[in-house]
Amino acid sequence: MMNKNPKNNFAQGNGGEIHQCAEDGYDTMTTQQGTPISDDQNTLRAGARGPALMEDFHYREKMFHFDHERIPERIVHARGYGAHGYFETTKAIPELTKADIFQRVGEKTPLFVRFSTVAGNKGSFDLARDARGFAVKFYTKQGNWDLVGNNIPVFFIQDAIKFPDLVHAVKQAPDRDFPQAQSAHDNFWDFISLMPETMHMIMWIMSDRGIPRSFRFMEGFGIHTFRFINEKNESHYVKFHWKPKLGMQSVVWNEAVKINGDDPDFHRRDLWNSIQSGNYPEWELGVQVFDQEWADKFDFDVLDATKLIPEEDLPIQIIGRMVLNKMPDNFFAETEQVAFCTQHVVPGIDFTDDPLLQGRNFSYLDTQLKRLGGPNFTHIPVNAPKCPFHNFQQDGHMAQHNPKGRVNYEPNGWEKEIAGPRESHKYGFTTFRQPVEGEKTRLRPESFADHYSQARQFFISQTKVEQQHIIAALTFELSKCEVVKIRERVVAHLRNIDENLAKAVADNLRLDKMPEPFPSHVKTKQDLRVSDALSILKTRKETFKGRKLGIFITDGIEASELDNLEQIFKQEGATVERIAIQVGGIVDSKGNRIMAQHQIDGGQSPLFDAVASLTSDKAIDAASKNAAVRDFFTDAYAHYKYIGYNSSSKKLLEKIGLADKMDEGFVNLGDKASDEQFLKSCRNFRYWERPDGA
Repeated sequence: MMNKNPKNNFAQGNGGEIHQCAEDGYDTMTTQQGTPISDDQNTLRAGARGPALMEDFHYREKMFHFDHERIPERIVHARGYGAHGYFETTKAIPELTKADIFQRVGEKTPLFVRFSTVAGNKGSFDLARDARGFAVKFYTKQGNWDLVGNNIPVFFIQDAIKFPDLVHAVKQAPDRDFPQAQSAHDNFWDFISLMPETMHMIMWIMSDRGIPRSFRFMEGFGIHTFRFINEKNESHYVKFHWKPKLGMQSVVWNEAVKINGDDPDFHRRDLWNSIQSGNYPEWELGVQVFDQEWADKFDFDVLDATKLIPEEDLPIQIIGRMVLNKMPDNFFAETEQVAFCTQHVVPGIDFTDDPLLQGRNFSYLDTQLKRLGGPNFTHIPVNAPKCPFHNFQQDGHMAQHNPKGRVNYEPNGWEKEIAGPRESHKYGFTTFRQPVEGEKTRLRPESFADHYSQARQFFISQTKVEQQHIIAALTFELSKCEVVKIRERVVAHLRNIDENLAKAVADNLRLDKMPEPFPSHVKTKQDLRVSDALSILKTRKETFKGRKLGIFITDGIEASELDNLEQIFKQEGATVERIAIQVGGIVDSKGNRIMAQHQIDGGQSPLFDAVASLTSDKAIDAASKNAAVRDFFTDAYAHYKYIGYNSSSKKLLEKIGLADKMDEGFVNLGDKASDEQFLKSCRNFRYWERPDGA
């Protein structure tokens, strides 16, 4: 292996080749078997121009390993990014569960999190409209617990048998191998339009939840109803929720498209930079806990994964917090090889009869066997428990742990010293005992039959701005469908959700006539109340902490103006980055060089949450003629962003053509009070009152 900090000393070989000199302080390069290597530049040949020789074991080992560097990528959730951190229990709940992780306030449990998009391949972009995976592996004292969820609390389907069809429909078509990382195509909407149960999830995906600003600003959900089991073997139902400490935030669609062009690794870079700078992302873990009596009174079946429990109906209690504070040392070894399985639970947490959860419990283990080569994927460090573990499992592909001694079976009658592990009725996992009866059948329960009521509740709970975004998203997606009948079928479903929603989409698509509502076994409930918790804008936190301000600067500015503005935003906990015509920065009014983090055409406004402009009069003409500068400000305006400007920049905005559009989303800068007013405005994130936005 190479030393991470080698000296720059090389020796020239006879034939011009370069060799590293172990004698000068380098670690000696070796084969995987530890054999020192004398030449890593040339294969072994029969003569300088002769054929390569098969006995060149170094070349064969090196190429063998290279040829097998890639493992099969995940069929779904292929594009992911992960981080290490810890979970801290903030409220002990022994009355609800015997799970050790929830017994002691203040105790920290190590964990690993992987965020992901669902539909795209590994090389796709970050800002696709999609659900986001939110999977957490807790390394508890009782073994690993995997809470494998999404940033959306419901799912498309009710029964796992439809999962292959869903994924086939949304992924690229088998004959043409596109579209990639998007759902705006005929196959997906054809499937959706024939599956009424998908309508609730469709509302979420088409909302701003489908294009989050950052992993740090999105919620996470366990999706399914699980069980808590306490020491008395009493059962309570539980749903898990992750709440971002900085609140939720999304982008607008036009912005997402441009971010994917500017920086397809936008979410990855954001998480990396946040952790590397010490601004550790944090979420609170909350639970909704209820008993069978409450479940029986609820309007919907708690085992239906296409349904949720509104927070207003059952408040969430916070029991812990998660902090991410370390990036992996190696992406492949950890983020790519981490294996999450819904069936990885610990004593005190158990399953329910949710048919989608039951199917996932089977499928995930099968997937890991395929991806990671065999049953020993738990031997990979990122997947291995951090507590003691003992069993008689042995051998298999890439086995790292095998029982020692002669005993590899149980029961056995050998002495304790060599007998090996035994089961523990006191501490071991026990499945909750419940009566099970019924005929063998392939039917959905009638309690799963209402496919539109909660979809309607979600839509009416959004602000007018968010509703318009849903309408625009549906219009865009369906406009990409070439088959008109598919568009009509989707609109027929929308009529069961909200008539105004359906009419708006139909008008935007210019359908010749409104289709009849799609046949439904259950009439949509009209009396479900608005749930503010379902809206991003209604739950906004008034802080700019964790966000990013981009400041466009030119030659000739007063350095004090820049320093004062940066200081105010950094005190808030925001990141501030400078953008200039050239990445080398600018020269201020006193002749001092001020460096920039971005060149203007590589640091466009979609990459920032708000923008400001500090210019000098002498730089206005040149800046106004620069296409990238014009895009910087017109995009910021179109994306509803707050724009700060000094007196000189007002002339620039006039030349760009924004003079007659300067609304209250523009804030004049120049002194501490106006800078603080700009920060106060930016805490709103967007100036949604702007009429000409994207």
